[in-house]
Amino acid sequence: MIAFIKGELADITENYAVVEVGGIGYELYMPSTTIMELPAIGSSVKLYTYLHVRDDAISLYGFKTKDDLEMFRLLITVNGIGPKGALGILSAISADDIRFAVLADDVKTLAKAPGIGSKTASKLILELKDKLKLETVFEQRLKNQEATATAASVVAQKKEEAIQALTVLGYSASDALRIVNQIDITEDMTSEEILKLCLKRIY
Repeated sequence: MIAFIKGELADITENYAVVEVGGIGYELYMPSTTIMELPAIGSSVKLYTYLHVRDDAISLYGFKTKDDLEMFRLLITVNGIGPKGALGILSAISADDIRFAVLADDVKTLAKAPGIGSKTASKLILELKDKLKLETVFEQRLKNQEATATAASVVAQKKEEAIQALTVLGYSASDALRIVNQIDITEDMTSEEILKLCLKRIY
């Protein structure tokens, strides 16, 4: 229903973040690892989402990657694991490691997640094992590693562009570098957004 949300990061708490889009603040519950990786408040973010509807509540869950979202969807199909339990697992174990743990019958690794004991971990392995193929799991890990490397190179390029823009505005190269390094730049941010954040740091 809502594939993703892209807007300005308005607030960050221990369990969720608020993203403002068109004057509306969307509250997204996320794995703690994703929350820790969020850029500074005021930055532009894009998060993949899952809308969970119950009789007494409607909740929106956010994820940094499509892979994390798909793993979340898979986890909540397991009997006894709801959205909060799935978030807890993804906060403690990466999507790649979850897949390998399932295929290897590694109850110990899965039981590291908060609220997931050996019994639930065994049930998770039993219900998900037939849904995963070793070849696909290896391909996904390789894809995730390549995506991480690409994101790093994109961010480095955006930093260089921001430094050049500041030097054109009259700042020294050393000052420009110092200012840019204070900004949490992500691959989704535009050059204009980065420059605005840099100028806010100055003024």
